[in-house]
Amino acid sequence: MIPGFGDLTQETLWFFSQLKGTVDFGDSDADIISTVEFNNTGELLATGDKGGRVVIFQREQENKNQPHRRGEYNVYSTFQSHEPEFDYLKSLEIEEKINKIRWLPQQNAAYFLLSTNDKTVKLWKVSERDKRPEGYNLKDEEGRIRDPCTITSLRVPVLRPMDLMVEATPRRVFSNAHTYHINSISVNSDYETYMSADDLRINLWNLEITNRSFNIVDIKPTNMEELTEVITAAEFHPHNCNTFVYSSSKGTIRLCDMRSSALCDKHSKLFEEPEDPSNRSFFSEIISSISDVKFNHSGRYIMTRDYLTVKVWDLNMENRPIETYQVHDYLRSKLCSLYENDCIFDKFECVWNGSDSVIMTGSYNNFFRMFDRNTKRDVTLEASRENSKPRAILKPRKVCVGGKRRKDEISVDSLDFSKKILHTAWHPSENIIAVAATNNLYIFQDKVN
Repeated sequence: MIPGFGDLTQETLWFFSQLKGTVDFGDSDADIISTVEFNNTGELLATGDKGGRVVIFQREQENKNQPHRRGEYNVYSTFQSHEPEFDYLKSLEIEEKINKIRWLPQQNAAYFLLSTNDKTVKLWKVSERDKRPEGYNLKDEEGRIRDPCTITSLRVPVLRPMDLMVEATPRRVFSNAHTYHINSISVNSDYETYMSADDLRINLWNLEITNRSFNIVDIKPTNMEELTEVITAAEFHPHNCNTFVYSSSKGTIRLCDMRSSALCDKHSKLFEEPEDPSNRSFFSEIISSISDVKFNHSGRYIMTRDYLTVKVWDLNMENRPIETYQVHDYLRSKLCSLYENDCIFDKFECVWNGSDSVIMTGSYNNFFRMFDRNTKRDVTLEASRENSKPRAILKPRKVCVGGKRRKDEISVDSLDFSKKILHTAWHPSENIIAVAATNNLYIFQDKVN
């Protein structure tokens, strides 16, 4: 069982005032969590780390004798997805770090997921086995081949019960299609294809074909000195299999339709907010780079995350977002020091809740932010080891920018920029969230009546 799990209560509807569980992955650099993803039902939660490992957690089933244990996530399977490699032609090391995990909808008793590092995407099958065959004619009980001369009678093999074993096997390996680092993978709504995006190209794959992909976006200029932007994230529309979006380092989002042409170099729509000249600075282009893009569940809206804000765009309005949420505007005065320590290049993700009414994203000092789109309320919470006791109530945190600091506030100068929450996930239908804080995974849940 994961240490730290316990009952929880809640003071507000969605503020997740209490910790549900925490998992310590270890202290080495390889143990740093690099992606978090719930499956389509929310019964499984997968994490990937810098060491190339995938850890899958399964939700505890309902128990009448222990109803409070519903919602606990225990380790279900752990496997090595990627190994470090070396590109001899380019003399480059290929990291084993898992960049993204995407689940496929469950079709049978087994589970399938895609995982990718910088160069290679793999399709994994995760299945259970609780029986083993016995009574072979041509093999003995140890599995050795028997001498046919010693076989005097035929036996009917039988299945014997055994301890439950969860197996993860690679079913497909999609490689040699990306020159640059893969930053996104997205499964299409037809469940037959998926796309993988790197800095300059997006490829379309069939899940059954590993030796061929189709290039659907290519922004590489003839002369690399003319390069002005790169692709930062990409995602398929949740319902229209021909539509997808991708974001760029210039802060733009392009909507493309694969029905218009085989190579979607010309976008259908371009979403871009005009820059206020009065706010122009040396860091403007860096902080406007979009690190994540997500369709909402209906496909009507797009959410993007840049360095300081989360924005919600309506597909029918390209010239400006309909909602803008300040994540940590108090860092605007710290951009120079954040540039010097490279934190300004951190890539934060953002997620919707199941009803698209609440947005969650990460920040520094192990803070994460939630924005209620209906009430316009927001809250800052902290995921830390100090609050990892069972039933520990999480109090909203506030950052003091200047002047006199209150007792419950933290000064902006005291923030720890080495502690950051880049990766978060929200259960598809319930108020359960997973927050990755470096090498710790925190799971929060609202009150269970």
